[in-house]
Amino acid sequence: MPKSKRAKVVTLSKTEKKGKDLTLKLFANVRDCVDSYPYCFVFSVENMRNTYLKDVRAELSDSRLFFGKTKVMAKALGSSPEDEQQPNLSQLSKHLTGNVGLLFTPRSPASILSHFASYAPGDYARAGTPATRTFTIPAGTVHSRAGEIDEEEDVPLAHSLEPTLRQLGVPTRLVRGRVELDTDHVVCKEGDVLDSKQTRLLKMFGVQTAEFRIKPVAWVPSNPTLNSLGT
Repeated sequence: MPKSKRAKVVTLSKTEKKGKDLTLKLFANVRDCVDSYPYCFVFSVENMRNTYLKDVRAELSDSRLFFGKTKVMAKALGSSPEDEQQPNLSQLSKHLTGNVGLLFTPRSPASILSHFASYAPGDYARAGTPATRTFTIPAGTVHSRAGEIDEEEDVPLAHSLEPTLRQLGVPTRLVRGRVELDTDHVVCKEGDVLDSKQTRLLKMFGVQTAEFRIKPVAWVPSNPTLNSLGT
């Protein structure tokens, strides 16, 4: 009988060592960037999506972006004027709490602020987040976009989805192969904390209510002796 994988013994000292190595690497990388880039930003993230964060890294390929352990990053910058790597860097450390990261860049602050202000890709909301708008499925034949686009440009919802709609709390019925709704059905109201049924319905009808956003919180020149690209 093969040995169960569940019986495998894991040496905790190895996992602890790996975690410590990653921490030391993060600390060293942040310290290196202080000396290599003229500007350092603390940024926050709304509606975190790894896919979009990867896109940001690719678009800012001339910069370094860190999104990791905030205490380690704060330690690397310095917590006081006495131990900061460059003047004023310790002022950023107090902002390194919560869902935030560091950006080291050769680009001017005006360029970075403009870039992030215009970058807001849409995505489907997740359960536990507040609804940013009200969404209602109109009465009558249910269409694939539920009134989000002109009916002439839309198509009736596939009849095979009717049981799923009822499971999600929408009182639909099949009439001659079409999904019908007797009265308007409010899926969510603006400000509601969404549950999993509501987010599934929003996605089913192609309604994106979340925006991935990166918001600069604070910045300082990380190395005043280096020149910015100015772009």
